[in-house]
Amino acid sequence: MKAIVITQPGAPDVLQLQERPLPVIKHNEVLIKVKASGVNRPDVAQRKGNYPPPEGASPDIPGLEIAGEITQIGKEVTRFKIGDKVCALVSGGGYAEFCAAPEGQCLPIPGNLTFGEAASLPETFFTVWSNVFDRGKLQPGESLLVHGGSSGIGVTAIQMGVALGSTVYVTAGSEDKCRFCEELGALKAINYKKENFSEQIKELTNGKGVNVILDMVGGDYTDQNLQILAEDGRLVLINTMKGKDVALDLSLIMRKRLTITGSTLRNRDVAFKAAIASNLEKYAWPLIASGKIKPVIYKTFQAAEASAAHQLMEGSTHMGKIVLSW
Repeated sequence: MKAIVITQPGAPDVLQLQERPLPVIKHNEVLIKVKASGVNRPDVAQRKGNYPPPEGASPDIPGLEIAGEITQIGKEVTRFKIGDKVCALVSGGGYAEFCAAPEGQCLPIPGNLTFGEAASLPETFFTVWSNVFDRGKLQPGESLLVHGGSSGIGVTAIQMGVALGSTVYVTAGSEDKCRFCEELGALKAINYKKENFSEQIKELTNGKGVNVILDMVGGDYTDQNLQILAEDGRLVLINTMKGKDVALDLSLIMRKRLTITGSTLRNRDVAFKAAIASNLEKYAWPLIASGKIKPVIYKTFQAAEASAAHQLMEGSTHMGKIVLSW
């Protein structure tokens, strides 16, 4: 099979199209002929040598989400059969013509989606569900602030939060991105380059603050996040793009009964990810099938153009997901 390989840690041009042997599936896995692969920031981090894959994942073929057709099934697979069209969350190896995936991490492709649209779903939907709804315990009628609203994570969090009955605020880095987020359903998008987001949130919520914050920034955002959380609010961290070391006012956490939590998904086991998949199929997939939640593709590249896709990702000008087509 053909695969996009990280030939050495470095710039986007270290991604090269090479021939590799087909993956050998385990008893609980399926082999998928990949039609499209999603591109995500962890792929960029892995390419640079900053995000090693977990044990058992491909060491040099990146890619965490795919869509395609099942061509082979393991002997313990019970739900899916050869020929089924699925999308899947994988621990690596997604930038290839074939990829193995645990059955529990596969989901049927909603009939109204293309392979490219389906490939844009797993990484962000699994991440948002696990962090906003499982860890953050966002409830209907509560409010959510999402930093990075125009990212793949942001697009998913906006739509899922609104569809499930919450008020969503976001931050974004340009007027165009802010408009884009509001068109997706955010009640207010705050341009963090022009406005202080914490002051804006206080004003928008009449001083009450928000119930949940999904943060991929960290650093000096952390204190501001704590200041604008409502009583019993929850801060959920999924990245630390502005730094991991911060000073906190612990008395503020105690006075407001705040919860600070966070997670990484890639190294969790199959059972954990399968539980998320089950919840997504129950709660999110019907919203996708009905059109209430829509995949947002910014640009699709041919797989051989993976280096250009990574350049676009690192430029942060995109709004929505970036996809590779096979």
